[in-house]
Amino acid sequence: MTDESPVLRRALFGALVLAIALMLLWLTWRAVAPGGINAAEALILLGVLLVTPWAALSAGNSLVGLTILLASYDPPAAVLPAVHRARPGAPQRLTALAVCIRNEDMAEVLPPLGQLLDGLAAAGAGDRFRLWLLSDTQDPDAAAAEAAAVAAFARQHPRVQYRRRAQNTGFKAGNIMDFLDHHAGEAAFFLTLDADSVMTPRAVLRLVSIMEAEPDLAIVQQLIVGRPATAAFPRLFQFGMRAGMRSWATGQAWWQLDAGPYWGHNAIIRCEPFRRHARLEALSDGSRILSHDMVESVRLQAAGWRVRCLPEEDGSLEANPPAMPEFMRRDERWGAGNMQYWQLLRLPNLTAMGRLQLLQAILLFLGAPLHALILLLAALNGASGGGAETPMGALTLAVLAHWLCYFAPKLSGYAQALIQRRVAARYGGRAAFAKGALAEIAFMQLFEPLSTLNKALFLATLPFGRRAGWAPQNRADRGIAWGDAARLLWPHTLIGLALTFAFATVSLPALLLALPFTLGMVLAIPLCVLSADPQVSNWLRRRRIAATPEELAATA
Repeated sequence: MTDESPVLRRALFGALVLAIALMLLWLTWRAVAPGGINAAEALILLGVLLVTPWAALSAGNSLVGLTILLASYDPPAAVLPAVHRARPGAPQRLTALAVCIRNEDMAEVLPPLGQLLDGLAAAGAGDRFRLWLLSDTQDPDAAAAEAAAVAAFARQHPRVQYRRRAQNTGFKAGNIMDFLDHHAGEAAFFLTLDADSVMTPRAVLRLVSIMEAEPDLAIVQQLIVGRPATAAFPRLFQFGMRAGMRSWATGQAWWQLDAGPYWGHNAIIRCEPFRRHARLEALSDGSRILSHDMVESVRLQAAGWRVRCLPEEDGSLEANPPAMPEFMRRDERWGAGNMQYWQLLRLPNLTAMGRLQLLQAILLFLGAPLHALILLLAALNGASGGGAETPMGALTLAVLAHWLCYFAPKLSGYAQALIQRRVAARYGGRAAFAKGALAEIAFMQLFEPLSTLNKALFLATLPFGRRAGWAPQNRADRGIAWGDAARLLWPHTLIGLALTFAFATVSLPALLLALPFTLGMVLAIPLCVLSADPQVSNWLRRRRIAATPEELAATA
């Protein structure tokens, strides 16, 4: 897998994805076709046809990624050869560390930045970096406290600058562009960091060296993993997400090559092309683009610049939402932003890969209402007597195949760690890793259908005026009261109960096959409360269940 021909790689990958998709559709047809196709079953088949591309893409990325992870001594370099061409030593050009903040707890934001600056200085590269704290905080009292905290921080660390906008026009994308227009100065590159981002000096210097070695690179996006989490919800969620992103990003980087992703932070960007080509105007209805990062990437690609992914997890972290409500609100914001991409698919001058990336981002969220609709149609069809001749064995096989493809990224990441002793050793060994993997699979099997239903409900109301703005995020661990969970999740619970009852009226096998997809809805309220409960969280931490390498290293 060393040939860098994009046509050949994409043709091979396309053939793999097509083969997986045809297999999934054939298995579904075998399950539904016996006895004839009624109206509900025809709609189910249409829904499966529409969700299959994402499932096949997930499985294809995972298989390619797992192959590279197992076969290559240095997987990141296998998909980004510039890692080997990068020049070691202090950078030659100036890089701005651009941190976007809005109503943040500066006592949490500043210490990791101080460690980064100290580490860069210790490496003899301190004078090649400037830290910019770019504030969109609007509340005067919060802004005053923020400015005071930065001033105290700047007295201990040289080369720190602070700028606050009076209006947060264009949200984060506008914040970055304002910085580039008025404050970047002689910086050749800027490293985008969120308020919860943590990067090590080694990771930052590696990104800069890659940019200096490849003058036609506009963005290098490093893989991002979760910071060590105390609360149960992020601890379990990000354990699987980390494994999945490792295989997904490696496989995707192999065939996307210079048409890579940008995820909005923990990435290094060349200032001049970004300023020239990634400026985002308002949409036709006057609204601003919410999910800006992918749009900025495809515009740079359209202008002839390269965007690459470095699928290396060491030294690049972020904090995930501390509880289920915050996670769902974040998903809604992302979903609202990705649905805006329908308007952007028609933009002139985009490359074919750029349009495919936007379509892929749409499919990521469009699958939620489709999966929910398939489940609803299956319940109604069974309860009304349809599907009486459906062979349960064939149906079970079709459902299992779709499940395996949907979760293929993290299953591939888990397989790599269990096969390669050196990977499992970072998690405390194979037994400890397997314990975390089993806990994550059990939790996410309950939570994923619930999350899918929540996205479906949100997207169903989006065309009727419901909007998700870019509000400040709650990053603090906290418990969830039963009353708060009930007010948020009672619709999900009722829908889960109704679906479970409908499948129960069909047959016991139908109920058992449906339970993995309805049980999490039925248990939505206790799942929300318990996954944020301090006692549950402490129990997981004490037993080091789903502990990450960074957590184990800090407590060694």
